[in-house]
Amino acid sequence: MSSRPLRAIIDLGALRNNVALTKEMSGEARAFGVVKADGYGHGLRRIYPGLSGLDGLAVLEIASAIELRELGDQRPILLLEGVFGSAELKLALEHQLSVVVYSMEQVDLLLQSRETKRIDVFVKVNTGMNRLGLSLIELPQVCRLLAEAPIVSTVTVMTHYADADGERGIDWQDKRLLTVDGIRDFDQSRSNSAALICFGAKGQSWVRPGMMLYGVSPIEGRTARSIGLKPVMTLVSKIIATQQLDAGDRVGYGGAFTASHSMRIGIVAGGYGDGYPRSATHRTPVLVSGKKVSVIGRVSMDTVAIDLTHAPQSQVGSPVTLWGEGLPVEDVARSAGTIGYELVTRLNARVPVEIIGE
Repeated sequence: MSSRPLRAIIDLGALRNNVALTKEMSGEARAFGVVKADGYGHGLRRIYPGLSGLDGLAVLEIASAIELRELGDQRPILLLEGVFGSAELKLALEHQLSVVVYSMEQVDLLLQSRETKRIDVFVKVNTGMNRLGLSLIELPQVCRLLAEAPIVSTVTVMTHYADADGERGIDWQDKRLLTVDGIRDFDQSRSNSAALICFGAKGQSWVRPGMMLYGVSPIEGRTARSIGLKPVMTLVSKIIATQQLDAGDRVGYGGAFTASHSMRIGIVAGGYGDGYPRSATHRTPVLVSGKKVSVIGRVSMDTVAIDLTHAPQSQVGSPVTLWGEGLPVEDVARSAGTIGYELVTRLNARVPVEIIGE
């Protein structure tokens, strides 16, 4: 019995290409590959074999870090939000994890600890993102205290760029950070994917690339292909039905699309229940047998309707690419009013996954 045709293809060869390019851009800096959100929706265990070229990995939850240790990974593993309480600190020490501290509560947890093992600490400072981070005023004293604390092995100063690919760039944040008294005495970690691509990694010990590893451009108006990145996830399906419309016929819930003339449409397996964006507009691109067509009507939970005017040979069973190889996820996301990050991270668990390039 044949199965529903929707599936995600994960290309480990593309991942290795992106890792190699990331390392090249990093120069002398070491690279933490950010694999939070289950490897940005790709499946951490699935993509793990393609991550060997990186110097370390960065995750959000301690459970993910422990999972990596259980896979036998001995590289530095960074907890991007640090630990939440003494029990997690004990686990972090036991599994030799590195931790971010972004609040005085986390700093005090380390300073008051009587644990005998030591830990690498990344002190996150707020230089303008105004999300997480200690203030620039607190930074010098915190770094000094941590550097002298028996539990701390190394101290690295870390910040996050708010607009690396935008008009403001990174200089305004670098100036705030690097003029702080004594801060150049400590290792630095500043660049995310966009900053690494646009400005490199000069003066840093560690960079933290994320989205670029998965072959998605973090830069508005610049394609992943132009950077040299390859898509790791391709979401493919097939046409499972066709309909012939007359002028005035409407499509889908609420009749959001009305045919202005006689036309043929295709119904594709895949909808918002699978992770395809319900917000996809009538301009959202889809590939059918390699030809670009567009979504029409509202995306349903299990299906999406497409205009077959420019793919007249298409029929039931014709292959469809919803994003990935040949159709950048950034293009789909832009038409749906979101970003590529969101689309790949919300792929539903019911979608079968095929691994290639092993």
